[in-house]
Formats: sequence, C-alpha cells, structure tokens
Amino acid sequence: MASESQHPESSPPADGDDDSVSRLPSAERLKAFTDAVVAIALTLLILPLMDSVSESGRDVDSAWQWLQAEWTSVFTFVLSFVLIANFWRVHHQLFARVVRVTGALLWMTFLWLLAIVWLPVATAVAVTFPDDAAQSLIYVGSLFVASLILAFTRMYLVRHPELHREPGMRGDILDGFLMAASFLIALILMLAIPGIGYWAMTVLFIIPAAKGTWDGFRERRTSAQNRQDATSGPIG
Repeated sequence: MASESQHPESSPPADGDDDSVSRLPSAERLKAFTDAVVAIALTLLILPLMDSVSESGRDVDSAWQWLQAEWTSVFTFVLSFVLIANFWRVHHQLFARVVRVTGALLWMTFLWLLAIVWLPVATAVAVTFPDDAAQSLIYVGSLFVASLILAFTRMYLVRHPELHREPGMRGDILDGFLMAASFLIALILMLAIPGIGYWAMTVLFIIPAAKGTWDGFRERRTSAQNRQDATSGPIG
C-alpha cells in the first residue's frame, strides 16, 4: 500500500477503463516509424558534404585543402548529428515503456518528427549563410522547438499513466524543459552578441552541469541532515 501511495500514476486502471485502454493502438509501430524517420534525418545531414567533395575535386588539390575550406560545414554536420542523436536518445528513453498511443500523442510525435526532419535543412541554411543573423534563428530555433515538443510530450505522458509503465516519469519533467530553456538562451545570446557564434551552445553543457551540481549538493545536505536527526533523536 505504501508503494502505491508514493506512485499513484503506476496503479492499474480501473476495470471500467481497462477495455478502453486496451482498444488504443499499440506503441510499437510508432516507435519503429520514429526510429526510421530519425535515421533518415541523420543520413540527410551528410548529403551537402558529399556534394561539396564532388565540387571541390575540380578546384583543390588535396583533402587537407578541402577540409580547410569546409571545416565549418564539417563542424556543423557533427554538431547537428550529435544533437539529433541526443534527441533520439531522449525520445527512446521516454517511449521505452509506453505501450499505447492516443491520437494526441500520435500527432505530438509527428510534430516532433517534423522538427527533426527540418533540421538537415536548417543545418544547410546555417552553413550557406554563416553571416546572416536569420540562420541562427532558423537553426537554433528549430532545436528549441524540437526540445520543447519533447518536453510537452513527457508532460502529456505523465498526465496519462494508462499509456505507459514508467512510475518515475514525473521526475524528469524539469530536465526536458531545462533542455528547451538551454536552446532558447543560446539563441538569445547568438542574436544579442553576433560575434559569439556557436560558442553560445556551451550553455547546453553548463546548465545541466549546474543542475547536477545543485542536485548533488541537496542530496548530500539531506543525507547529512538525516544522519544528524538519527544521532540526535530523543533519548529514553
């Protein structure tokens, strides 16, 4: 009984709701479809570099010269690849124990996939127009939208425990919105300080690191307080 009171969202649905939940579509096909779309988006990132190699073969004499000329394209490709891969990792963990999908969850996933498949285009825009402030808005803005949709998807799943078997999902809501906030802060920095460029993306590491440090500090303080309470309890 105690464990059920701690995680009310993990309790089974009432008998009256069981049939309606079982009639919802299985999440397995949506998971497979999502994996395929993300894989295609990752593959599309490399196409501009392939075209660049073919075109540069007529103008440069070595691979090193090509790399010197296209290092920003290579960097942006790697950055986008890592970010999309991380989006997929978060989505995979989020849906790992999802068993049913509703229409709303389905369309939220499609909206997230729209943001993901747009990222190769946003990456190409960032590489083609590096001095245009609008490219920052397009590229980092797309990352912000993708992360925000993912955060709202997690919130939706928390409010619909009948769709999944993950009692601890509620505790990760803040992390999802922190990721979105990190992209938004990076975008504001890039627009406000044009010279900062993609160094503004370091906030993606600073904010989670700061949160981790703060959480560790709180855990140590709570543990120390518990030990102090245990040793200074009432005597007799």
